[in-house]
Amino acid sequence: MRPDLLPSALLTFGMLAVSNVFMTYAWYGHLRTMQQSPWWAAALVSWGIALGEYLIMVPANRLGHAGGLSGAQLKILQECVTLMVFVPFMMIFLGEKWKWDYLWAFGCLLGAVFFVFRPDRG
Repeated sequence: MRPDLLPSALLTFGMLAVSNVFMTYAWYGHLRTMQQSPWWAAALVSWGIALGEYLIMVPANRLGHAGGLSGAQLKILQECVTLMVFVPFMMIFLGEKWKWDYLWAFGCLLGAVFFVFRPDRG
């Protein structure tokens, strides 16, 4: 990665992390907190929470793109952030157990990061 991309990439990463906390809770929080509610009530609450995610995610992607990140780089970065946020959420909030396969999955995503961020060879 070019050094001049680093500040906007770090800010983008931070904003993606914050937005992903909202989205993870919107998508999966109702599994624990709204078990007795009808699906449509959970969907309405989730949409409200997801609004917070969009209010951070859209500016993060615009900032990253304006700072020189490609769409592919933004997407791979988002997928890594998703896993970094979801695994602790799944274990702490949902009470699910750790599996070493999660580490291997993260390794595969890091491989994707390597390929999408390596300097252009063309």
